Amino acid sequence: MAIIKPFKGVRPQPVLASVIAALPYDVMSSLEARDMVKENPLSFLYIDRPELNFPPGHDMYAPEVYKKAREVYENMKTNRFFIQDEAPVYYIYQQEMEGRKQMGLVACTSIDDYMNNVIKKHELTRKEKEEDRIRHVDAMDANTGPIFLTYKNREDVSAIMHKWAAEHEPVYDYETATRGVGHTVWVIDCAETIAKLTAAFADINSLYIADGHHRNASAVTVGLLRREQNPDYTADNEFNYYLSVIFPDNELAIMDYNRVVKDLNGLSKEEFLAKISERFTVEENKGEGQYRPEKRHMFGMYLDKKWYKLTAKPEFIDEADPVASLDVSILQSELLTPVLDIQDPRTDVRIDFVGGLRGLKELERRVDDGNMVVAFSMFPTSMDELMKISDAGELMPPKSTWFEPKLRSGLFIHELS
Repeated sequence: MAIIKPFKGVRPQPVLASVIAALPYDVMSSLEARDMVKENPLSFLYIDRPELNFPPGHDMYAPEVYKKAREVYENMKTNRFFIQDEAPVYYIYQQEMEGRKQMGLVACTSIDDYMNNVIKKHELTRKEKEEDRIRHVDAMDANTGPIFLTYKNREDVSAIMHKWAAEHEPVYDYETATRGVGHTVWVIDCAETIAKLTAAFADINSLYIADGHHRNASAVTVGLLRREQNPDYTADNEFNYYLSVIFPDNELAIMDYNRVVKDLNGLSKEEFLAKISERFTVEENKGEGQYRPEKRHMFGMYLDKKWYKLTAKPEFIDEADPVASLDVSILQSELLTPVLDIQDPRTDVRIDFVGGLRGLKELERRVDDGNMVVAFSMFPTSMDELMKISDAGELMPPKSTWFEPKLRSGLFIHELS
């Protein structure tokens, strides 16, 4: 059973929501973040990426950086840029992108559910990234970026939320200037409706992390630290819970997560094509331009200004293994590792990853600019694959999924004290 609870959210004044809310801290570089905040002194990135408050080159992991995040936050509360709901509530957060809507419940989830695997994972975390967010959550004494969770659709839960949204005015309703993503938020402040939602989730066996493994692990670590610091804690203490947005799986879409590689591992173009032909059927995409795979086990490849179609040969596909049969696994095990000698894509500096929203032109640009030599376009991992692997207690390879639209940080803050 999944434990969720309402909370007294700290959130922007309605007129400032679109100004304050920002993309998650981990979808841009520090340089890109500096460019994003140039014209916006109220951007939440000054809290979520607090190195922006210091000159370029300042150690982004220095103690004073995390201290500054808390200082900026407290100043924004003092100036009433942020307000706090007086009683614990749930929120509905609906996003719309290119005509598709996804409606999630903003709630606090349990650190115990994470530890006992009611909240299921599908990726490993990197220690340095996890430690950064641990220091950030600890210094802020708050969860500032929501974890993106999903569950197997329940019509009763969706009916409650859609009914509430239809009968009440939203507190936020705006569209981002870039990509035209709509963000709409309602406050659920009715005790009866809150109780119904809490009870409905108590009947759900599993929640799944869609995005935010590092934030999730870090939030749990800080919660456990607070328990050590407060040995007389009770189940009511806020630090036992962390900020999440929980969406039904049938409303979500996973995009392709593509790969670019810096070199051919000393091989000539002809040698490279010959080697990959041992495991893939290779066809030049003549006269058809870019190639986006239309089904599983097919891949696009951009090399020397040409697009190719790669189809994995059946003898190299193990459909009985939910992890090995993933396209990201096949590309890794049958091409990136044996041909290009990329053993660990999490740490190898020769490989980089490009989210599908950037499009295939971004793959071409990275190769044509000379920074990379070859690019691979992927068929998206499915929600069914994600859940099957999580249910089996297995892990996906890194960078297997890319969800859009991204949740905005700064719309909801959960304070731990």
